[in-house]
Amino acid sequence: MKRRAVILTSALTLAVLGGCSSTTSATTPVASAATMATSPAIGRPGAGGPPSDRGPGAGMGAGMGAGSGTAAPGGTVTAAPPAGTVAAAWEALMGPDGEYAAAASYQAVIAKFGAVEPYVSIEAMEQNHIQALTRQLSRFGYVPPANPFAGQIAAPADLVTAAQAWAEGERKNVAMYDRLAAAATSDAGLNRVFSNLRRSSLDAHLPLFEAAAKAGGSLTEPQMAELGFVKH
Repeated sequence: MKRRAVILTSALTLAVLGGCSSTTSATTPVASAATMATSPAIGRPGAGGPPSDRGPGAGMGAGMGAGSGTAAPGGTVTAAPPAGTVAAAWEALMGPDGEYAAAASYQAVIAKFGAVEPYVSIEAMEQNHIQALTRQLSRFGYVPPANPFAGQIAAPADLVTAAQAWAEGERKNVAMYDRLAAAATSDAGLNRVFSNLRRSSLDAHLPLFEAAAKAGGSLTEPQMAELGFVKH
């Protein structure tokens, strides 16, 4: 697999609206589908936050998609969008292989083992990815709830197991975007975001977790640099 360099510079991050990876495994409990779909908490649109590392492309697109969902006045979400483009964006953020679950997974490892790499760097990027998808949903008139996975995913017993589990999570995330891509073809902006997120999972996050699993569960900054990841 060709590994692309990920350079976290302000010039790169200002160009993107993309969002990132997912990590769930048999050893990590997740929030229920009902919680994800109906949580009454009101999230905050990602406008004003740092952009994503997921490559170029921030187009707003023209197609609004087929799913209208149920949104109360003021943008409060009362249910997940039922179908179409909006539902695809919702799943990318809220689904078990989506960005919220990924962020909660990395946070669980950091809470248990401390500020270990590559979790710290990838978790920071996850926040940008979440904001990118939140902006897309806001464009459709939806304000997603706060992360329902936060505090609900347990870290594995050791860092090697964690790295192996989150590497598998990245593979599932790529497969999710492959599946959701068909629903985003009518909207240029969302399609671009999905493509960027998929590429980041495959070419940046997955290689880091695979390398961490082989290196005892974590990486040093020099080891990350050897993989093309330069931290600024």
